[in-house]
Amino acid sequence: MTKWIDARVIEVKKWKYPLFSLILHAKISPFIAGQFAKIVIFKNEKKIQRAYSYVNSPKDKNLEFYIACIKNGKITNALYKLMPGNNIVISKKSFGFFTLKEVPQTENLWMISTGTAIGPYLSMLQDGGKEIKKFKKIILIHAVRYINQLNYLNVINKIKLQYGSKFIFQKIVSREKNKECLFGRIPKLLLNNEIEKKIHVKINSNNTHIMLCGNPSMLKNTYKVLKEKYDLQKNLRRRKGHITMENYW
Repeated sequence: MTKWIDARVIEVKKWKYPLFSLILHAKISPFIAGQFAKIVIFKNEKKIQRAYSYVNSPKDKNLEFYIACIKNGKITNALYKLMPGNNIVISKKSFGFFTLKEVPQTENLWMISTGTAIGPYLSMLQDGGKEIKKFKKIILIHAVRYINQLNYLNVINKIKLQYGSKFIFQKIVSREKNKECLFGRIPKLLLNNEIEKKIHVKINSNNTHIMLCGNPSMLKNTYKVLKEKYDLQKNLRRRKGHITMENYW
């Protein structure tokens, strides 16, 4: 049974609507970077809960979640309206297996995300630690609709300084063209080799592991390309493979 504790709101950082970051303080149990918490609100005497991945490193004292307001959503709009000092309820324990501990050692680790699903990767990269040492190169890919939705560039720039040439970051936008970004959607950009050409790293079943986190459509279509074009297989706890996935809703 899930144990619930109070969390105090430190800040609601509002980006270009509908995106925001919720920053809380709560005495949770230690978690592993990549895991998620359950957040609860009470509406009309009903308890509504949703899962959100941490953006912050497990070493940070505050907890951060990157969230998009959903039209007619039961919880996101209420979270968006919170003020510093408000209290909400969060699970004391964290959950999930979308962590670097579950990824086999390999040469190149790709972290591919859409929208708010960049959160778990930022947690992993800020945390660092022994699991990061399993990889010679780390490629972070963040795909959004518009360039003003790339809200964590300041954090990513710090990660670049932390890892140096080991780290590559590639931005993708799908609804406007920008010279700093690739244009299009992840499955097609992989199919056409555009991402590999841009970052000068090739996908190969002998030296590549790919983490996918984002909307179910992206996961489904990207997995199809990776399986059919590169012969990559899903990573399972009972059988090691090349692709680790997490649906972000």
